[in-house]
Amino acid sequence: MNSDFESKFGSVIYDKINSVHMSATERQAAINAMRDADAIVDAILWISRKVEQLGVLLFLKPSASLKH
Repeated sequence: MNSDFESKFGSVIYDKINSVHMSATERQAAINAMRDADAIVDAILWISRKVEQLGVLLFLKPSASLKH
């Protein structure tokens, strides 16, 4: 699981977390916090894309009253 974290965030952040003097529990908490933050960002991006898609469907759809 650490390799997934490292590939997603880059080795710089992963190395920084590992270089700080902290207990294994605190290190795991930091990694979990980064993973949680990433999940929250992914959810926000997903919601914003869905709202954009909904807006396109609702507001840019040609209505029957505009037909000539």
